[in-house]
Amino acid sequence: MSVLIKNGRIVTATDDYHADIFASGERVDLIGTNLEIDADLVVDAGGKLVIPGGIDPHTHLELPFGGTTTSDTFETGTRAAAFGGTTSIIDFAVQFKGESTLEALETWHEKAAGKTAIDYSFHMIITDMPESRTHEMRRLSEEGVSSYKLFMAYPGAMLSDDGTIFRAMRQAGEDGTLVCMHAENGIVIDELIKIALEQGHIEPKYHALTRPTRLEAEGVHRALAIAEVARSPVYIVHLSAYDALQELRMAQARGVMAHAETCPQYLLLDVSAYDEPGFDGAKYVLTPPLREKWNQEELWRGLRGNALNAISTDHCPFCLKEQKELGKYDFSKIPNGGPGIENRMSLIYHYGVNGGYIDLNRFVELTSTGPAKIFGMFPKKGTIAVGSDADIVIFDPEREETISYYNAHTHHMNIDYNAYEGMPVKGFTETVFSRGRMIIDRGEYLGRPGDGEFIKRGPYGGMYTPSRSGEIPSQAPSTRRGG
Repeated sequence: MSVLIKNGRIVTATDDYHADIFASGERVDLIGTNLEIDADLVVDAGGKLVIPGGIDPHTHLELPFGGTTTSDTFETGTRAAAFGGTTSIIDFAVQFKGESTLEALETWHEKAAGKTAIDYSFHMIITDMPESRTHEMRRLSEEGVSSYKLFMAYPGAMLSDDGTIFRAMRQAGEDGTLVCMHAENGIVIDELIKIALEQGHIEPKYHALTRPTRLEAEGVHRALAIAEVARSPVYIVHLSAYDALQELRMAQARGVMAHAETCPQYLLLDVSAYDEPGFDGAKYVLTPPLREKWNQEELWRGLRGNALNAISTDHCPFCLKEQKELGKYDFSKIPNGGPGIENRMSLIYHYGVNGGYIDLNRFVELTSTGPAKIFGMFPKKGTIAVGSDADIVIFDPEREETISYYNAHTHHMNIDYNAYEGMPVKGFTETVFSRGRMIIDRGEYLGRPGDGEFIKRGPYGGMYTPSRSGEIPSQAPSTRRGG
């Protein structure tokens, strides 16, 4: 099917102009003013923004965790993402201890194949990586999985020791791929959890009180230091606090190839949410936890100043009933995670752009172009240009909605609450094209499971020339570039 989008205001990470867009298949064929071309579908985008489809680089669909599994499937989660204006996700495949990462990748391919509404890719969560299996990382990159995630949290389950982290980063540095780090000091956190439970503290708020910002900052510092020695780029996931942001800025100033994301929950919600009546504070048990409100201003500054390079959701939904309630009498047993895959674009537009923290170009960069560049998808994804995939969102900057579990326009996620309940937004997705196919039209889903395709990603997209000498540097090499 061919489509002609007329009269829109096209906004990319660098451009802002009025023009028409023509796509005769999956890619953009022509951009120009007053195009007169026969097309199967003509859409008038007058008065609307026409932006690249959002890319959410951090989601967890069908993830086993804490004795249960995230409530959104690859079908329901990607459909909700599409309603919100996201046309690509990077989810996390999980290698369990002792398992081959290649076997784990096959498992996640089986989970997602034929189900997704939008295009998708995977990072690989690595839980162990002995020297004898480091070659698998290069094999993964050949399969289009060019980024990996390691944890400094969750001892006994996900945590990797510093030697494993260094080993993985060194291999990534040689291959031109990217390590993503969950940076918290999980060993000390477990001690704090033990003390809290011994003192009879079982309420959800103790999830936050046992994960102080200093332990996130310590983890970020350590991850960046290891990456610096390994000559490897690094991407800090879900950075939540000023302490950690300062560690990031100092490393970037030294020339470390350091990137980081934050999430809407850390920009818009705060620790007071844990005081909701009864057990409702469990809705916000996610990791890292919500922080004191003053951190939000600092994170917005980090986004505006390019210390932070992307806004993801860390969408990891568990229903309050049955799932979160597994920890009703012990906060440490509450499955960690919260929803957000559907609401990201409107939240960041309203509170970021309308709120005066970022401009329209930066909005596109943080929600689409930045992730595409960092994770090896640009310019196929992340922009509107001739030859790029026709992943296009027509976004109404004047439409007002109130985000709510009870609002059929704002909630299609398979979860029994919305973390942003009652929050007003001005700016809302109207129409969504995925590779030239209209899948959302004014609130109606026109797609079907299986529309999405696996994105085979290229190498790390930063300005980086990998070393293949295998030498361990004694100091920062002069040729490195910052994040």
